[in-house]
Amino acid sequence: METLHLALNAVTVIFIAATMFAAGLGATVTALRGVFADVPLMVLALIANLVVVPLLGWGIGALFGLPSASFIALILVAASPGGPFGAKLAMVQSGDVVGGAAMQVLLASVGSITFAPTVNGLLTAADVGTNVSLDVGALVRTVALLQLVPFAIGLLICRYAEPAARSWHPPAARVSNVTFLIVLAGMLLGNWQGVISLLGSLALLAGFLLSAVAFAVGTLLATGPAVRRTTMGGVASVRNAGPALAAIGIAFNDQPAILGALAAILLSGLASALPIATFLSSRRRTATAAETERRTNGRR
Repeated sequence: METLHLALNAVTVIFIAATMFAAGLGATVTALRGVFADVPLMVLALIANLVVVPLLGWGIGALFGLPSASFIALILVAASPGGPFGAKLAMVQSGDVVGGAAMQVLLASVGSITFAPTVNGLLTAADVGTNVSLDVGALVRTVALLQLVPFAIGLLICRYAEPAARSWHPPAARVSNVTFLIVLAGMLLGNWQGVISLLGSLALLAGFLLSAVAFAVGTLLATGPAVRRTTMGGVASVRNAGPALAAIGIAFNDQPAILGALAAILLSGLASALPIATFLSSRRRTATAAETERRTNGRR
């Protein structure tokens, strides 16, 4: 079991790095500047991910009357923005991959700092849990190493060696796709007991609903064309498991009930976000095909 756990961690690292590297290979400095220069977009994304989604987690947990372990896990997930699956969802939905990757890195970096005080505030208000104290420097370094550095390397290759970027992008995307499926399978196999134990409870529904509503909130609290807004919705719908896992280890002594609930909530959240992204991609392919046909007919 320990070997499987180590292998899954290694594949997860490869997935995150490959996804961000592929996003960087497809980015341009001009497009990236356009994202960060859009101040309303930045402010709205920060509000959605750092304020609204954590409050949603608290509200859904209270509404469903979740038991302590599931409630804590839901708060930990809701308070941790910038999950690496955000960039992947941008790819799945044929969205604004550059904007999604850039926003994901920003949110993960800021979330490393805001996570502990947000969790403490919500758990104190709900009278659940204990004080959460994390090494902010270690979290920021992890984000930089796994997300920012691969993205920056891909961006530099795209800027100074565009032919290489074009040839490397397809294999990098394939590695991202394959490792994504392996990570999903590994999460199910490694946490099946925790997930099964929560069948029939409201924890799975809470995770599913949090992700779906966060997708809507992230889309509504965004600016720009629909492609960019739904991309921001996808970024908001998937959360960063790293700080949550660290908090469970430090503040809750790796309680199996909380770990199982965390895995179940993360998986149910992906089960909510992936179909939405797939549906958006299907709509966009259909619209593109219709537009191509219209233009072709117009030339005849």
